[in-house]
Amino acid sequence: MNKQPAVYILASKRNGTLYIGVTSGLVKRIWEHKNNMVEGFTKHYGVHQLVWYELHESMESAIEREKRLKEWRRKWKLELIESTNPDWQDLYHTIV
Repeated sequence: MNKQPAVYILASKRNGTLYIGVTSGLVKRIWEHKNNMVEGFTKHYGVHQLVWYELHESMESAIEREKRLKEWRRKWKLELIESTNPDWQDLYHTIV
């Protein structure tokens, strides 16, 4: 999963604060969030739990998906997470 475009959602806890991001290196980017290497929102609000991700063929499609997800209502985002991760487990261990 080294240079694979991906969209991801981080959470502070179950039904907590959400963050949607895009990257070309999911493992590295999530590690950076978890270790507070990324200044800003996720560090400030303690949003470190990978609860959903989606791999893409190109950065263009990943960026487009990220933009669409950011426009979604919170309820829809929660439903998306729970459709594949009903227990809100941290999925980081599944990608390393």
